[in-house]
Amino acid sequence: MPWRFTDACPGGRRIPAVLLSSLVLAVLSGCGTGGGGSGARASEPAGEAVEHSEEAEQRKEEAAELAKNREVLSAVEGKKREEAAEENAKRKEAAAAARAKKRLELAEKTALATEEAAEAKVKQREVASEAAKKQQEASRKKKKTVKSKTNSGGESTSTSPTAHG
Repeated sequence: MPWRFTDACPGGRRIPAVLLSSLVLAVLSGCGTGGGGSGARASEPAGEAVEHSEEAEQRKEEAAELAKNREVLSAVEGKKREEAAEENAKRKEAAAAARAKKRLELAEKTALATEEAAEAKVKQREVASEAAKKQQEASRKKKKTVKSKTNSGGESTSTSPTAHG
């Protein structure tokens, strides 16, 4: 069974609920006007509550501003990273193009040198071939002149040296 405040009264008398509520109200209101400073004290908690709510509002605004600043900073940093990546890619691409150009130039020089060497060999062979042909022709003419001298004179002349003895 729940305990009731009216049961605690001496003599078993019950205090009417209206009287009880007015008593509680009187205690809460400061029990009269003779205190002088009690009215100012009642307004202090309300002023502090307003001040606390203003501080809370200010903290919320600062937090929102801080979040916005972080977001802006993140966007700026992201843009810087993107620009740096693009610059790095361009630099790498330019370096790769330069290396490819050098390789191409080296290949062209090597091909030209090989071609010139091949042409020089061909010319050398042609010159050697011409020299061999001239030598063969000269030797044919010499043989013809030797044959024609033997046939016309009736004497046999030998082209080989003879020993006198």
